Parts: sequence; C-alpha cells; structure tokens
Amino acid sequence: MAVVVDSAASLPATPRTDVLGHKGPIVVPMAVILGGRTYRDGVDLSASELYERLAAGSGTPTTSAPAPEAYAEAFLAASRVADAALCITVSRTFSAALDSATLAAARLHEEMPGFPVSVLDSGSAAGGEGLIVLAAQESAASGADLAGVVAAANSAASQVRLVAYVDTLYYLWKGGRVPGIVHEMTSLLKLKPVFEMAEGRVNRKLPSRTSRRARRRLVDMVGRGAGGPVRACVMHAAAATEAAELEAALRDAVDCEDVYVAEFSPVMGAHTGPGMLGIAYLPV
Repeated sequence: MAVVVDSAASLPATPRTDVLGHKGPIVVPMAVILGGRTYRDGVDLSASELYERLAAGSGTPTTSAPAPEAYAEAFLAASRVADAALCITVSRTFSAALDSATLAAARLHEEMPGFPVSVLDSGSAAGGEGLIVLAAQESAASGADLAGVVAAANSAASQVRLVAYVDTLYYLWKGGRVPGIVHEMTSLLKLKPVFEMAEGRVNRKLPSRTSRRARRRLVDMVGRGAGGPVRACVMHAAAATEAAELEAALRDAVDCEDVYVAEFSPVMGAHTGPGMLGIAYLPV
C-alpha cells in the first residue's frame, strides 16, 4: 500500500512510518504563483523565501492544485512499490486537488486496471490533513489492504479537528476569502482572529486581543474538544519560537500521545501570511 498526498499537508520532518521500503507518503507539489512566476510548493519555493518576497512587496500570491498529470506521475511511482494506493487531498472547500486526483485515478484505471487507486477528501488541511495521512500510513504499515486503509483514513477524517489563529486577515482578504470590512475591523482593533475547522467546515470564533491570549484559547479549545488523549500537530507560519511555546503549553494541559511541530508549506502560508499558529488534533 502506498499513500499519496498533496503538499498542503503538514507532515513530520522525520517520517514516522516505513511503507514498503520508502519513507513517508508520496507528496505531490501544489503551485504558488507570485510575481508572474509559478513555483512548485516546497520544491522551487521554501516558506522562508515566500515570506521574504511578501515582505519585499513581490505582490499577492495565488495558488493552484496539482494538475491531473502530476497526480498520474505520483500514481505511477506508487505502482512501482505497492499493489494499491490511497490518495488523500486537501479539503475540496479550498482547492480543486480532489478533482485533479480523481481524474488522474480514472485515467490510470483505464490504462492499469490491475492497480487500484482510491481518492479521499480529507475535509481538512495542513496538520489536520497530515494526521489523516499518518493514520493511513500506520494502517498500511500494519498490513491492511486498500479497503482497510481507506477505512482508517475516513475514521481519522471524521474526528480530526484544527484550531488556529492568524496574526492578520490581510492575506486572507487579498485572496478573497474574507470581506474587506472584517479585515479593517480586526486591524483597527488589533485583534487575532481565531478559527476552527472540522470535516471541511471553517467556523470563526471570537477573536483574541493578543497572541498570548490566542495561544491559551487554542489549548483550551483542544482540551474541551478532545475528551481524552490525542495525537496533535502544532503548526506555524514563520513563528517557530511561539510554536515551541504552544507545544509546551499543549503538553502541559492535554494528554498527548504524540505531538509534532510543522511549519506551514508555502502554499498554505500564501493564504495566511506569517504569524499564524494552530493545533490539529485527533483523539486516540
């Protein structure tokens, strides 16, 4: 079994599982368009390079899903090391990645009917998507067949939650994801907007006055929502010091079976800008 995922997922820097001799999932880069050029997410453009260019006034970045051809290449690579593949995509709420992967899987079925590929909408992104990928990887490593791995991924997708705050709504506003009046109000009042995401739905919560208060709220939200031990991913966008503090606070307040810290990929950071912090968690 092989697992394929797009680069919107926040994954551990060191892969946690070994599936058929290759470490971690097969990652398909999304695209970041900035200053008239198209970059492969995490390949041609790093997160730090993105924020440097934003600070230098290189314009407003846009993003796009991998083309079906990129997924087809990943599925062919998977066929060389496995007898089936599960492709997990960022939520269709944010991207056309699911459509591209579904089209590529259908084309591959015509050419290679003996190599089954399932495509699953994570209903999440970043660390939430990453936790679903890890659940699928562990199921595959345990010897489960495609149906078993899909079931494990679906179970994780139905339970994973993501809470986060952004330092500013400027980039979400420029990307057309929040109204200008909301951006102006939060900027004027110096508020830190807080969000919660589950099963493809994003809910805005009451904002916090400071970053420190926002971090405390994230930990409290996880504690209330978990109801027991969790596996978690602490995410950040150019905020490594604050992420380390958030990880420590989370471990102190919540029963964590495992926590890893991951920086937002450029394709995610393009929408939030620097300063974002969040926690994705999965009850275990």
